Amino acid sequence: MKRVSLFSMANCPHCKTAKQYLEQQKIGFRLVDVRSPAGQKEFAKTGFRSVPVMKVGDQFLKGFSVKGFNQLYKG
Repeated sequence: MKRVSLFSMANCPHCKTAKQYLEQQKIGFRLVDVRSPAGQKEFAKTGFRSVPVMKVGDQFLKGFSVKGFNQLYKG
């Protein structure tokens, strides 16, 4: 199983969609709040500027799509 991290912020609708999908599929993930100091620091290292961003294994998915996520997670 690949480790999954979801970089998000509270009032982001696409982040919420991604989180709900992971929960529905019973996929364990780590939620990283990019508004927290630790989350900001970690998010800065990714090089992305907007959320959601998912880290699946050692690859990144900008935004969220079921197809894109499944390609990385199951690939």
